[in-house]
Amino acid sequence: MAELKCAVNNCMYNNSDCCCKGDIMVGGMRACNCDDTCCESFREERDQASNSFNEHPCRTISIDCEAVKCMYNTNYKCHAEHVDIRGCGACDCRETACATFQER
Repeated sequence: MAELKCAVNNCMYNNSDCCCKGDIMVGGMRACNCDDTCCESFREERDQASNSFNEHPCRTISIDCEAVKCMYNTNYKCHAEHVDIRGCGACDCRETACATFQER
């Protein structure tokens, strides 16, 4: 499990830069750089009052990863110690990215 810092503050799973989902999926099967990746688990927060996910943020999280060209990807799992997801103000998962991506 990786220590995750999520800067996508308008994701319904984000609480104080931590994720409350429990696990995430990073997309980017053909990614050659971080801008070709995305957090497929992103869901835009539309009504903060109805958000029940913000109660249990976790600093460490399991990350499934489709970015097979990333040096941290082994059998579709991320093995980086620390992962940064960016995309402040994202409205869609394609506006997010795994900033930790490093091409092999």
